[in-house]
Amino acid sequence: MIGSRSRSREIALQVLYSCDSVRAPSAELWGSTLEDAESSPEVKAFAEELVAGTLAQRGEIDALIATAAENWELSRLAAVDRNILRLAVHELASRPDIPAKVSINEAIELGKRFSTAQSGAFINGILDRVRRDLGRGVDDTPPAQPAAATRRKPAVAPRAPLVDEAGASGDAGSEAGGGAG
Repeated sequence: MIGSRSRSREIALQVLYSCDSVRAPSAELWGSTLEDAESSPEVKAFAEELVAGTLAQRGEIDALIATAAENWELSRLAAVDRNILRLAVHELASRPDIPAKVSINEAIELGKRFSTAQSGAFINGILDRVRRDLGRGVDDTPPAQPAAATRRKPAVAPRAPLVDEAGASGDAGSEAGGGAG
């Protein structure tokens, strides 16, 4: 079973593919595809967010892809590959909360599943170039929460180090293991 975000990306790809031949696709045009998808409301909401963002930035996204795809005209790419790239470039450019490697790996899997056997490597190469052009690291992670928001109360109070009569500190468990002597 695939994850909910993976399913959202599949739905978004279907919508983007259906909108590919239309110069200015409207929400009404792609709304029915999204509505008909058999998924939870959360999955559909994320898919809609991805589609809306990708379509809103299609010109900028296509320019990034065209720069990265040296010797390839965007119009000559397979429609499935072109829309997988658009979806992933939207994530790379506009979703810092999604690590770059997740966006790229998800796109590679979509390519393997819905396009040709060679699509995964092609998609990986283009997206890695776009990632570098955008200045994103492979392991980008979401921004850190403020320390107070992430600090949790420990389930068990921390132990104070044990102090023997000579004043040397040590851990109670260190003697039981029969360490090197």
